[in-house]
Amino acid sequence: MSRSASRSRRTARAVTVALAAAACVATLTGPAGAIVNGRAATEHYPFMASIPMTVPAIGFDDGVCGAALIHPRWVLTAAHCVDTSLVRPDGIVRIASERRTEGGTVRGIERTVTHPGYLQGAAAGANRDDLALVRLDRAAPQTPVPLADRAGAPGTPTRLLGFGTTADTTDITRAAFAGRLRQLDTRIGAVDECEPGRAGLTRLCTVSRVPGAMACIGDSGGPQIQRGRGGRWELVGTTSGDGDSDPACSTGPGLYSNVPAYADWIRATLRAYGD
Repeated sequence: MSRSASRSRRTARAVTVALAAAACVATLTGPAGAIVNGRAATEHYPFMASIPMTVPAIGFDDGVCGAALIHPRWVLTAAHCVDTSLVRPDGIVRIASERRTEGGTVRGIERTVTHPGYLQGAAAGANRDDLALVRLDRAAPQTPVPLADRAGAPGTPTRLLGFGTTADTTDITRAAFAGRLRQLDTRIGAVDECEPGRAGLTRLCTVSRVPGAMACIGDSGGPQIQRGRGGRWELVGTTSGDGDSDPACSTGPGLYSNVPAYADWIRATLRAYGD
């Protein structure tokens, strides 16, 4: 194999690992299950957003990441979803649509702000400070999701949302992204339910409440939500990566950036740009 071919394959593998973040479930039970042991969205989530993108290194032009509307002009996503060494966002954000490629409110991307501490695969294969804010070219009319004051204790029920692959694969070229929004009921896990070095103060270990289900390629950046005051949904996590070294998505657990831990950075960034 030539050096260029070997380099190309290593690059493709790096992209695949980065995008195989944890947030849609793989198809193990056929079309009825669609997202592996997950289900179609049971309610409307006006804050749910998606960011279409390409992966130039392998010529893949149908990628997607999730995001959450946290302000009329801003969505929160994973830093690796806007890392131009890995992917190329198509320049738009789709908000509040149950379909991945149509409907909802479409806005252009005015700028992206990546957390200054972001690092790919910093600890035990986990990304460090894997968050980015995307400023929209104009305000969206939907109601943003509030940030949780704190992540719930281990065992707290949560829910994942995403348009990620419906096939349990870490090869993005074999991904089959969901046409309609999917959800999976989960819980916040204890740190030691993920492999050592992966979860901690800024990374939530997340465990499926359904056997053989967890997030996958295309769900990166998507929201993990929990019930807050009055039973309303609030944002507690952002899909970041895998909670163990097993390459299968469905084995879980998932790894999520702890949004409340970054609340000061998020608010300071919004203020810095006049919002």
